[in-house]
Order: sequence, then structure tokens, then C-alpha cells
Amino acid sequence: MKKRQGKRHSPEQIIRKLREAETMLAAGKTIGQVCQVLEVSEQTFHRWRNQYGGMKAEEAKRLKELENENKRLKKLLAEAELDKAILKEAMEGNY
Repeated sequence: MKKRQGKRHSPEQIIRKLREAETMLAAGKTIGQVCQVLEVSEQTFHRWRNQYGGMKAEEAKRLKELENENKRLKKLLAEAELDKAILKEAMEGNY
């Protein structure tokens, strides 16, 4: 059985859905009902709420950009450290 891959939402979409959710919750709907309308799991809803709650769309977009940049820089650092270790071994003659 294949694991079902969910949809990927942009930060702007997440902020919009969280605003919709707050409106529905204020109108008396349960979290389960809200999640069903938004087509997300309760776990996803709570994760979004913790991560993006109170943010504006521009702030969420900037956060995502910074996370991606951080991921890219960490990868570059790991590659540089690997190159350095290979060169060190070659210099010591342990190849």
C-alpha cells in the first residue's frame, strides 16, 4: 500500500486557511469540522497554527525563504567539510 502524499501549501495559502479557520471557530464550529472544510488533518492544522499563527502572509513567505536558504547553506557546509576531510586523508597518505 502506498503512502498518500499530501498537498503542499504555500505560506500564503496556509495563512489564508488559518484565517478561514479562525472565522469558522468563532462561528461555533469544532476543530474537526474546520479541518474537514479546509481538507487538512487536525495534526496539520495544529502544526500550522503553531508555526504560522499570528503571522502575515509576507512574514510567512520570508520565513520559508530563510528556511530554504538555511537548508542550502547547511548542505554547502557539509560538502565543504567532506572535501576537507578527503584532502586531509590524502595529505596523510591514508587513501
